[in-house]
Amino acid sequence: MLLEAYTFVHVLISLAGIFSGFIVLFGMFRAKPLPGWTAVFLITTVLTSVTGFFFPVHHILPSHIVGIISLVLLAIAIYALYARHLAGIWRKVYVVTAVLALYLNVFVGVVQSFLKIPTLKSLAPTQSEPPFKLTQLAVLILFVVLIIAAAVKFRGEPVQAEGTP
Repeated sequence: MLLEAYTFVHVLISLAGIFSGFIVLFGMFRAKPLPGWTAVFLITTVLTSVTGFFFPVHHILPSHIVGIISLVLLAIAIYALYARHLAGIWRKVYVVTAVLALYLNVFVGVVQSFLKIPTLKSLAPTQSEPPFKLTQLAVLILFVVLIIAAAVKFRGEPVQAEGTP
């Protein structure tokens, strides 16, 4: 019962990270930083990775590796945004790392969907079948395009921290 509640909270946090991440991404397309949504995205995506480490397992899983990669990407994105204020190259670094973190969240969502949704599981019971591979390939291609578009469109002045001139 406790594990089911924990899983439910973890999934809600993950979905909040994905939802807010897409809002932030579309803000990038309009060259709008959306600081509130960005904070929600970064916090929920960090929490998604962190809470993923507390499921009871006895060895490291691929999801742990994805979580570690995501946390590294998020640390870089947070540094680029809050410490470097998106100045110079840090704007593109932020876009790439933030959107890659969103991609990893969606990637895991696809994996979990194929594990938990009966119709999808029947199409790819071992996740080595073409429907799973093609879905993940389509998501990857979509995110490559989204990263390139966001990097091109997200221009503007460096973001200033509150209280700085």
